[in-house]
Amino acid sequence: MSARSKKPASLPSKDRALSKRELLLDAAWRLFYRDGFHAVGIDTVLAEAGVAKMTLYNHFPSKEDLIVAVLERRAEQFEGSLAAAVEAAGSSPMKRLMAVFDWHAEWLRSPEFNGCAFIKAVAEYPQGDAKPHQVAAAHKQRIYQLLESLLREIGVPRSAVIARQLELLIEGAIVSAHVYGRAEAAGGAKAAARSLLVGVP
Repeated sequence: MSARSKKPASLPSKDRALSKRELLLDAAWRLFYRDGFHAVGIDTVLAEAGVAKMTLYNHFPSKEDLIVAVLERRAEQFEGSLAAAVEAAGSSPMKRLMAVFDWHAEWLRSPEFNGCAFIKAVAEYPQGDAKPHQVAAAHKQRIYQLLESLLREIGVPRSAVIARQLELLIEGAIVSAHVYGRAEAAGGAKAAARSLLVGVP
């Protein structure tokens, strides 16, 4: 058999398992984000992923475990991308803070934007002890902590209080973009943030 016609080697079993897990997470993310967590059944996820039910339960003992894994991965991707945008803004503390709003503006304008998965998770799991609720709340808290740390870089007094106000501007922009289709909402939030920080270099 020639080198050209030779079949590619099979993935090691560990890599195949990882691939199946990623297929499940990808499929579940698309469906949950589009249709909601409660509305999507396990069979729908399996059909979308092309994976057997036993494979799913080998990775995720319950549907809630799958939801939690999807949210945790989304949080990691979201926060990693946002942090990279802040770092790319350079060394100016104010530019780094404004990069948070610019990043959100780009997200709200993107074709795949369909609201915030974490807000949706809290709406569908309103009990504070529900794991999806906790994952969503932890993600939102880390965004707040990022804002506060950037305000401290600038030297803003009462950074904890101002960070909560900036957080409200961002959350309002996300909801406005989703409810009204106002993709420019993040720009308004950025302008309001600048007004809050008048006099800060």
